[in-house]
Amino acid sequence: MTIYHFVGIKGSGMSALAQVLHDMKYEVQGSDYEKRFFTQQALEQSGIKILPFQKENIQPGMTIIAGNAYPDTHEEIQEAMKLGLPVVRYHRFLGDFMQNFTSVAVTGAHGKTSTTGLLAHVMKGAKPTSFLIGDGTGKGEEGAEYFVFEACEYRRHFLSYFPDYAIMTNIDFDHPDYFANIEDVFSAFQEMALQVKKGIFACGDDEQLQKIQAKVPVLFYGFNEENDFQARNIQKTTEGTTFDVFVRNTFYETFSIPTFGNHNILNALGVIALCHYEALEADIVREQLLTFKGVKRRFTEKQMGSQVIIDDYAHHPTEIKATIEAARQKYPDKQIVAVFQPHTFTRTQTFLDDFAESLNQADRVYLCEIFGSARENHGKLSIEDLQAKIEDATILSEDNTSQLSQHANSVIIFMGAGDIQKFQEAYEQQLQV
Repeated sequence: MTIYHFVGIKGSGMSALAQVLHDMKYEVQGSDYEKRFFTQQALEQSGIKILPFQKENIQPGMTIIAGNAYPDTHEEIQEAMKLGLPVVRYHRFLGDFMQNFTSVAVTGAHGKTSTTGLLAHVMKGAKPTSFLIGDGTGKGEEGAEYFVFEACEYRRHFLSYFPDYAIMTNIDFDHPDYFANIEDVFSAFQEMALQVKKGIFACGDDEQLQKIQAKVPVLFYGFNEENDFQARNIQKTTEGTTFDVFVRNTFYETFSIPTFGNHNILNALGVIALCHYEALEADIVREQLLTFKGVKRRFTEKQMGSQVIIDDYAHHPTEIKATIEAARQKYPDKQIVAVFQPHTFTRTQTFLDDFAESLNQADRVYLCEIFGSARENHGKLSIEDLQAKIEDATILSEDNTSQLSQHANSVIIFMGAGDIQKFQEAYEQQLQV
């Protein structure tokens, strides 16, 4: 029996795929750097072997699944080639694997992970469903009919996929180290749309998505009247959100979600639209929406003393705005404090004014040094350039987070895609002293 060896198994997509194959009774192992990563826990719980990188890990009879971050010159990939073993890139493997199921790709500039998690949770209440989520979780369900997975536009990786369905949440300019502009991003999504085999569910409130052409039906969801699936009569409380769904102007059903902010209503609408199209029972969809616990690093909350501490992956101005809006809905009477670590110099430079504008929605802002990528030339940019554009912004260092404790009875949101968690951990440790 083939052993699948993952080069870079701690990557969020890679670890999720490893869990899917492990659940399907394949033999799985992998290698990575020694540094502890948040995906590790799930791999360890499944009993999947994690080795430090070394060419000796590669043995005859293996199939090598290579993470996108590792070039062909990597010692393990070189060894595999020398032994004549099959080496398959992560997205290519996934593209072939999904052909065994009714596959649903969830894609978009923002909201992919949350929507994939929600869709998997809702569908598995109705039919056996395997899933792969970008927060590092995956499950291979025995006898699965559906396969729900997150499809990333970065470097056009999602063009390896020919899914049955796609949910497209939005198109926004991000990854400025790769995409030239919004038109370039749109062209990638347009190309992806032409590869979908049965139907696309797209947010019709997004002006870029309104222009998408496809060979299959495109159904739109959103708040505007013209959408095929529309949310009306929205009630927002500190417990969550309730709304009516109209399908082509006819009342369909009332749904409630235990989450906050308009972006979560839209994510739920995309899920409801797909389930309606696949004729899954409305009662099951309604029950499953109510019990969704969220995905890792997306508005993950804990109470510490009089403060609510939130960990969130928001790393783009649009996402920061949405996260602060959600916090205001849930905690209307508390001060909102944003602690933000910009991710990559190119993104910080490109969106400098937009970052300032979205962070200014918070009551107080703390900034951490920019988390750069090794691939970048960062020129003259520094965190002070962002600080200058935000009223009363303070720069926070990992060894001195004590200023945060002066905000009693407030919500502190740690946001970023780098290693912002280390600032949160340092602060939590300080509180426990």
